[in-house]
Amino acid sequence: MGTPRTKASPMRRAFRIFVLTLFLFIGGGTIVGYQMFTYPDVATGAARGTVELSIERGATARLVADALAEKGLLKNPTWFRLYATQRGAASRFKAGRYEIAAPITPRGLIDLFVKGAADPLVAVTVPEGKHMLEVVDLIAQAGIADRMALTAKVLDAGFARDLGLPGKSLEGYLYPDTYKFRPGTPADKVLLVLVRRHREVFEALRAKNIEGLRDLRQRLGWGDPQIVIMASIVEKETGRPEERPRIAQVFINRLLFPTFVPKLLQTDPTIIYGCTVGPKILGTTSTACAQFSDRIRRIHLDDKDNPYSTYAHEGLPPGPIANPGRDALEAVMKPDKTKYLYFVARNDGTHQFSATVAEHDAAVVTYQRGGKPLSK
Repeated sequence: MGTPRTKASPMRRAFRIFVLTLFLFIGGGTIVGYQMFTYPDVATGAARGTVELSIERGATARLVADALAEKGLLKNPTWFRLYATQRGAASRFKAGRYEIAAPITPRGLIDLFVKGAADPLVAVTVPEGKHMLEVVDLIAQAGIADRMALTAKVLDAGFARDLGLPGKSLEGYLYPDTYKFRPGTPADKVLLVLVRRHREVFEALRAKNIEGLRDLRQRLGWGDPQIVIMASIVEKETGRPEERPRIAQVFINRLLFPTFVPKLLQTDPTIIYGCTVGPKILGTTSTACAQFSDRIRRIHLDDKDNPYSTYAHEGLPPGPIANPGRDALEAVMKPDKTKYLYFVARNDGTHQFSATVAEHDAAVVTYQRGGKPLSK
């Protein structure tokens, strides 16, 4: 007959449970400890290839961690947040657009976000002779700044005044050049760069052409604003740099010569500007301009309600009609001293210049009318 079993005492059962729990705790702690130790250098996300992620200014570590998990760049957003906090990096993430090569470790993500996104610079070229709304289009199309914000700023008289500009807009002072900006740059910062470039070039030209500037001031009473206005007209009249000093001289002669009356510059681009861009500056348009499409007609030549029309008003228009480059600005500061009063297009990109009405009429017959005489 065997020995009867005795039931384990409650104390013994409690001891066994304690020992088992202790082993489980130690084992689990070891596993967790190992995972915590190796976590920073293990890529847990399922994403592969290039993943785009944007971090907004002021985004918390929790928001960033959730976005990373949503993009498949990591598994456990809570662990990432705790790791970022432990490293003291949770409040140092830099806003920006990131292109992340996956898979990537949490350590790699933290290092990337603390360093900041290297957004590629976007280049935009502003050609000579574009008016300000065309410049806005170029910048917006390049993805550099918002079109509506740019338009509002170039037409903002207060912003122009804050920049020390003389007119009601930024027209004439958005210097044509090639620029590089980060995508999403605020509109005012983009435009400020263009205006500063204009000033830089203008000051360099001023230092080179002291005598020409003195002559313009003494004979016409012109300061910097008038030079910019005239340069914008010269810029629109020819794409040939070698012709610009002569065309500038033609217009200056029309204002200076006592025999040339009335003092009408009679340049078509001023009418076009007054009918297309001018109303956005002035807040009103003329009846004739309301009928303008793509061709100047007699009603536009006679339109006294278009303040930009140099057919209806003597002297310079109220402001620039484009943004002139270096050659056009210097052409006004240093015209070629000829006596011409007229020019007509030869239809090959160049112009025929004349000193008298008779010479000019003959050139019009030759180059514009195919030899057909002018009607009496």
